[in-house]
Amino acid sequence: MIKQITAGLCLAIALSACNQTNNTQQTADSTAVADGAVAKSLNAAEAPVMKFETEAHDFGKIKQGDKVTYEFKYTNTGKSPLIIKDAYATCGCTVPEFDKTPIAPGASSVIKVTFDSAGKIGMQEKIITVVANTVPAENRVRLIGEVLAKDAVKTK
Repeated sequence: MIKQITAGLCLAIALSACNQTNNTQQTADSTAVADGAVAKSLNAAEAPVMKFETEAHDFGKIKQGDKVTYEFKYTNTGKSPLIIKDAYATCGCTVPEFDKTPIAPGASSVIKVTFDSAGKIGMQEKIITVVANTVPAENRVRLIGEVLAKDAVKTK
């Protein structure tokens, strides 16, 4: 009797898990249909492509409290307009700014990233995720460098 109850519970859990996966897929499909930009981006052959000149920038050694800014240049090497929906970093000390207008095929633009080293010390790696109508939808670039304590930097 206990074996039958256990088997029944296992079957119920397995069916429930399958149903949740199916619901997630249905939600993703309906989002793609509801949002023309998302539906269009699912066709990889026609989708825009975000090609960065460099995917990492080493800002070197800076003193604590300094702000550094770098512009990641990219080109849309795809066949349709590139639309950036969002850009965010791994922490609030790094702020990306991006062009909100569509970038035509063959055109270029930049993502300006500012890192504020206040309260930071040592080696830093900040990953910036760019969400766009590309396939895949997320593109990443990163800033790396070292933040030295204010008193460790000798001024000339």
